[in-house]
Amino acid sequence: MKTEKCLDLLATLAGTASIPAGGNTPLFRAADAVLTMARAYESDGRTFLVSGDPVNALASAWYGSGWLHFGIAYGLLETSLPAGCPFLSPCEPLPPEARGKLEEKAGRYRRLLKTAGESVACECDRSTPAGDFAERVLLIVACYSSQGETYCRAGLYGDALACFSYGHGWLDAAVTSGLFRIVRNRELFTV
Repeated sequence: MKTEKCLDLLATLAGTASIPAGGNTPLFRAADAVLTMARAYESDGRTFLVSGDPVNALASAWYGSGWLHFGIAYGLLETSLPAGCPFLSPCEPLPPEARGKLEEKAGRYRRLLKTAGESVACECDRSTPAGDFAERVLLIVACYSSQGETYCRAGLYGDALACFSYGHGWLDAAVTSGLFRIVRNRELFTV
């Protein structure tokens, strides 16, 4: 998928998302944080696109999508539209001059996601609905990490970066929402 199309999908979903929890409850605050981050990364992605930085635009688009999809899946956010999947088609090829930066960033984000995954512990009892969802988040993170590894081996660094960014978006949103506690490397998370 073209990065701009992913950003459009992210903007549309974020624009129609609402927070079902009322008032100043912890769920409302978590939902607001997730929606704010998704919108911020959509905006950052557009800024990167306009400034001629397609690598960071790609990372921002998929990272923000991870945040938003987490919020919808966890029930923090509601939208009348289907969540939409930015992975329905491969990432657009980036200009050849971006190859070095893209390859470096994909490798760095691979390490970042691995380290982030090793830096959290489940905060919820695994027999509760929240604990069950935390396990689902770990599975999603593992799947996107594995798929990113596959793309790296195939030399498809744009798709790899998208997978690593999306998986980290899910994990970061889950930490912010209280499903995990940070046991080390706090600087890898937005809390």
